[in-house]
Amino acid sequence: MEITEIILAYGHKNIQATHKLTLEITKEAKLSKRGDCIIAVSADKAMADLSSEFKENLRKENAKITMLIEAGEAADVVNAFGRPQLILTHPTDMVVRKSNYLCSRTLAVQADKAACDLSRKLVEKLKNPNQEVKITLTVKV
Repeated sequence: MEITEIILAYGHKNIQATHKLTLEITKEAKLSKRGDCIIAVSADKAMADLSSEFKENLRKENAKITMLIEAGEAADVVNAFGRPQLILTHPTDMVVRKSNYLCSRTLAVQADKAACDLSRKLVEKLKNPNQEVKITLTVKV
């Protein structure tokens, strides 16, 4: 079974994408240079907005999630895993982690990439505040 959610967000001039363990998408419009894991802002969805069917599948044992990040002609893919313990309720943020740390902001764990691992061509696009960013989340169980 496969379920997809599409999130539309934007780039920001302060995007660094240098964090070694996480990457984050937020509904917030403001971003300081300290938010080095954030890759997109002004998202139209956060955890609380994902469908219950998507969340149920992400909480299944062995659930795999693929995150396709597209900005103009630049793109990258992050693969990670769901967990039965995922909370998935945060009202503004979604975090993908290389670790197994869980909190209300955690979308997925054991990711194969963090913000620092993303294509630098993509990151350059993400630094443009006018750049629309399409994030396609696909869960397979």
